[in-house]
Amino acid sequence: MANQLHINVNILNSGVFGGAWRLPGSDPLAAYSIDHYTSIAKKAEAAALDAVFLADGPVIEPIIRHRPGNNFEPSTVLARIAAQTERIGLIGTLSSSYNDPIELARRIGDLDHISGGRVGWNVVTTAGPAAARNFGRDQEPDHALRYRRAGDFTERVVAQWAGSEAFTSPQGRPVVVQAGGSSDGKRLASRVGEVIFSASQDIDDARAFRDEIRAGTVQFGRRPEDVVILPGLSTVVGSTEEEARKRRELLDDLLPLAYGRTRLAAQLGFSLDDLDLDQPIPQELLTDPDEAGGSQSFYKIVRAIIEKEHPTLRRLLRRLSGSNGHRIVAGTPEQIADDIEHWFRHGAADGFNVMPDVLPSGFDHFVDGVIPELQRRGLFRKEYEADTLRGHLGFTIPPAPIAFDVSEQALETAR
Repeated sequence: MANQLHINVNILNSGVFGGAWRLPGSDPLAAYSIDHYTSIAKKAEAAALDAVFLADGPVIEPIIRHRPGNNFEPSTVLARIAAQTERIGLIGTLSSSYNDPIELARRIGDLDHISGGRVGWNVVTTAGPAAARNFGRDQEPDHALRYRRAGDFTERVVAQWAGSEAFTSPQGRPVVVQAGGSSDGKRLASRVGEVIFSASQDIDDARAFRDEIRAGTVQFGRRPEDVVILPGLSTVVGSTEEEARKRRELLDDLLPLAYGRTRLAAQLGFSLDDLDLDQPIPQELLTDPDEAGGSQSFYKIVRAIIEKEHPTLRRLLRRLSGSNGHRIVAGTPEQIADDIEHWFRHGAADGFNVMPDVLPSGFDHFVDGVIPELQRRGLFRKEYEADTLRGHLGFTIPPAPIAFDVSEQALETAR
């Protein structure tokens, strides 16, 4: 299994591109139907992908005015997918900042049991003042505080799973998934993460991140081989290079500029309302990454692009296509497979969390074109060799967790 890729599909409403819902032939309301998710999951299972992944945040953001958002609570959707599939992994995002650990442990643990051991929990530390207000708070907790709580919260959830005798799972307990490129995030990944989602535009940075996480696991008494690193990868697939280029250009043209501007401003931490589209981003407004209040991972990526390329606001919005800053690869199935193989063989990734440009069409192109090419090269399985998510990842059933201070007082201190 170590010689083969791990690949998930991120079912991100209409697709990762900000203008995905506006592409001719796409249904802008598809993400509001459960069939949208189950049909993609069935195709992912037919292609023997490791898992489907659902992102989520416990808040409706104002950008809903400009594109469809994530519309259903993840564990609800995954329960429906579980009932209509047999072997595909099921990963859902649930916040450690605004949930109760005992309730979450039961919800995810029960889903893991009824699905036959196919569930993973993506631990997130919810950022942003909108989410905080949704839970009666004036502002979001400090970055370090959110991550301190996340570590204690996760260990309490895992302890609940390990101590459960009523509902056992063929995979022992759900897989813990985590994403975060800040100093706090990387420490949390090394401490509790089994699958790590990452974001990087540069192969050397990605390799250094993977090495750092794997080395960090040793400090917590864990084995480096028990962690899988999956960078996010946005794909634009065409039958020819020209076709892929034109599709990318069209999607960039379809991006609602108000959406891209609002999303970018939230990442950078300052308003862009008074900045002309053909002016560069003022570098004097950029803060130190460790002082950024939201997602430090994506802040670092966007800041690096600004400092290196000096783009105008318009160019930067098209460069990102309304996305968070995940790497975008456009080309033929062979070209995209070349890129994936290059990162994999150079130790920058154990696989990828694939985010198709448009759903479902972009995923159809990926599964019908890129996956067979990876299989031809011996880089991806042609059929499942296991029935659980841990099995797909090459993990063994985990031992009982080390005892940590996961008392209610510890969680309250981290609030």
